[in-house]
Amino acid sequence: MNRLPLKIAIVLTVFFTSTNLFAQDFQGKAVYISKTTMDMDQFGGQDMTPERKKQIQERMKSFLEKEYTLTFSKSESIYKEEEKLAAPGSGGGGRGFGASLTGGPKYKNIQTKEMIQDQEFFGKQFLVKDELKDLEWKMGTETKVIGQYTCFKATATIVPSGLDISSFRGPRGRDRNETEKDTTDSNEAKAPKTIEVVAWYTPQIPVNQGPDDYWGLPGLILEVNADRTTILCTQIVLNPKDKETIDKPKKGQVVTQAEYTEITTKKMEEMRELYGGRGGRGGRGGGRGRN
Repeated sequence: MNRLPLKIAIVLTVFFTSTNLFAQDFQGKAVYISKTTMDMDQFGGQDMTPERKKQIQERMKSFLEKEYTLTFSKSESIYKEEEKLAAPGSGGGGRGFGASLTGGPKYKNIQTKEMIQDQEFFGKQFLVKDELKDLEWKMGTETKVIGQYTCFKATATIVPSGLDISSFRGPRGRDRNETEKDTTDSNEAKAPKTIEVVAWYTPQIPVNQGPDDYWGLPGLILEVNADRTTILCTQIVLNPKDKETIDKPKKGQVVTQAEYTEITTKKMEEMRELYGGRGGRGGRGGGRGRN
């Protein structure tokens, strides 16, 4: 019966003892590692050898495992991917494709509820502007330590925004029944889905900031688990000597998140049909006669 009041007391104690570190010109920087797992069966992997699956996963590694830096103040933040040089022999074929699916710098202002993202998609520059959406967090009492920070658990159920790469599947069907099944699967994949987000935040850094789209908790979010993606903070610097200017992205065709999602989804469906058609012709082995 006394656990909850004790937890609240801990949060309040940590909050008030740490607020003196956060003057009006406060700034912090957090480094995050983001890792996403991929179900190869979603991309025709059922027909691949283990060696082929491994090759594709290695080529997709630069897209699925990334490092980001979140520069934040009390009200603003900018979330940027850290660019890395490709490893020798890794090939650059997947970089262009991966870059088209990866978001550019993302700006959030929790006071004005403004979200702006710089995004390049297949050679065209977009500026995604939208309202920063509130997340309905459910506060938990479970705690764990990340680095030197005591973190509390919070959960939320969200409808993911942006392009869902898992909805685009490689060619599998070789007869009418399988083709119809693929069409059904594709239609089902387009339906809105919800995912549970588990976040860990620390009141020792009492700002409402966090990586990517996540924010709104009484402390910096240090870890996020959402569907197949985990985002983990590996380094924090508070009040660095050399402060950075948190600038809003400014270049590109201005679109809303919904408009950008529609543009990218349509393009990816076109690619799916293009490569699916090639795969289907190749899978019939020399163009056998029609029945």
